[in-house]
Amino acid sequence: MKSTYIKTIAVAFATLLIVSCSGDKKKGIDYNEFKTLVQLTPDQVKSFDEITKKYQDIQEQNFQAAKAQGGNMDRVALGIKNEEVRAQQSIEMAKVLDAPQMEQFNKFVDENSRKRPRYDNALLERIKAEAQLSEDEFKVVNAANDAFEKAFNDAHDVYHGNNDLAKEYWEKFDAQRKAAIQKALTPEHYTKFADIVKDVQFKGRK
Repeated sequence: MKSTYIKTIAVAFATLLIVSCSGDKKKGIDYNEFKTLVQLTPDQVKSFDEITKKYQDIQEQNFQAAKAQGGNMDRVALGIKNEEVRAQQSIEMAKVLDAPQMEQFNKFVDENSRKRPRYDNALLERIKAEAQLSEDEFKVVNAANDAFEKAFNDAHDVYHGNNDLAKEYWEKFDAQRKAAIQKALTPEHYTKFADIVKDVQFKGRK
């Protein structure tokens, strides 16, 4: 494995001139909607509201801190922080909701939260195991995946608010991600990889 190849992957994605947009309206999760789906006791409602407000405030603080960076806003880092916030919220919420309620809560949050635009850790582990990748091959998959996420996030201000345009960018960067991976994997390994990720598609904002 040539270490320079991994470095060139990121460069291959850096092909856009990014323009800045004046605002970034984000839609958070409407937890009041969840309360219409489950039967909570008054005590549960009180604790539920306190916990969700606490973590919404933390996410807002993280967003404002990232936004203060201006054109250098690191959306990858923000996405990682938001994942950590949701994980902590789930741990705290498990002390308030019972098991069936908690299952519904986690499903609700998962369906309504903004996902990082990348192969997640569970899918990466599946790719590594089922495609039987060597360590060098897996490093390239990770590098291409990271470059894809950064490129798509960096283009945010171009496609912001336009799902059709966002889909065009996603598909362009996804093709580059797969091309970079194909160059590093054996034909057999790439065929298995392609089969595993065949259903991974762009998911626009509702």
